[in-house]
Amino acid sequence: MHFDKPVPVTTIAQLIGAEIFGNVNGIATGINEIHKVENGDLVFVDHPKYYAKCINSDATFIIINKQTDCPEGKALLVVDDPFEAYLKIVNFYRPFEPSMKMFSDTSSVGEGTVIMPGAYVGNYVSIGKDCIIHPNVTILDHCVIGDSVVIQAGTVIGSDAFYYNKKTNRDIHYKRMNSSGRVLIENAVEIGANCTIDRGVSHDTIIGAGTKLDNLIHIGHDTVIGKNCLFAAQVGIAGATTIEDNVILWGQVGVNKTLTIGKDAIVYAQSGVKDSIAGGKVYFGSPVEEAREKMKEFVWVKRIPQLWNKLMEKE
Repeated sequence: MHFDKPVPVTTIAQLIGAEIFGNVNGIATGINEIHKVENGDLVFVDHPKYYAKCINSDATFIIINKQTDCPEGKALLVVDDPFEAYLKIVNFYRPFEPSMKMFSDTSSVGEGTVIMPGAYVGNYVSIGKDCIIHPNVTILDHCVIGDSVVIQAGTVIGSDAFYYNKKTNRDIHYKRMNSSGRVLIENAVEIGANCTIDRGVSHDTIIGAGTKLDNLIHIGHDTVIGKNCLFAAQVGIAGATTIEDNVILWGQVGVNKTLTIGKDAIVYAQSGVKDSIAGGKVYFGSPVEEAREKMKEFVWVKRIPQLWNKLMEKE
């Protein structure tokens, strides 16, 4: 999440009750998770296993629960509970704002766009030109829709991420990590009926130009989908996944979190992608393998009874 304007790190420290070590004159431009951080960002870490990764990342300001060494130019903001500090920052700079109108006064729509009855457009949404938004579509706060986009009935754009902080020392083990990111849908995207596309936790979920989604598809938080992809019905994609250009996922493909599917890959129906796969190949199975090899395997499996019978005849 980028702040509307840069914020002195001392202001952030005062908000979360932190002690600053290092660059006390720094200016923060946003807050992000470790896999999305940029120079000027805040990031938070509460486990020694990830201290070095966060401190040496592109983030300039590290919210942490222990003082440690810090590279020149960066700052540590030391607090007892970095996760709670993250929530304070998000709730302050991107608070929940209910809108009781079907089209918020803070949102905008381009020339030639049609928004049909029953569609809801939340706060600070931007919709481009020549779009068609069908009945009962929900587009939630801060989402950005490009030109010539079609969204079919019942789809939800920008719902909160399925993302929780787990601590077993609490009565309630799972605590929601509030979503401050957006959904960005580029030009000429078409989205089928009853799809759900989650906003980023702290960055953006992105659907690339020309991509087409069938009905009943779920896209998890912070996922980046390239241009001209094609997804058939009931595809499910977990969070923080990267899918490169021209990828085809046929019906009911499941994709694990934080992996990459390479450009021009094709995954056949009902397959499961658990790890990153290279582009330019065809895949099948769960977990996926190259389809040609998987088909050979099926041929041999079918031959097992015949081979067994021959073995028994010899005995």
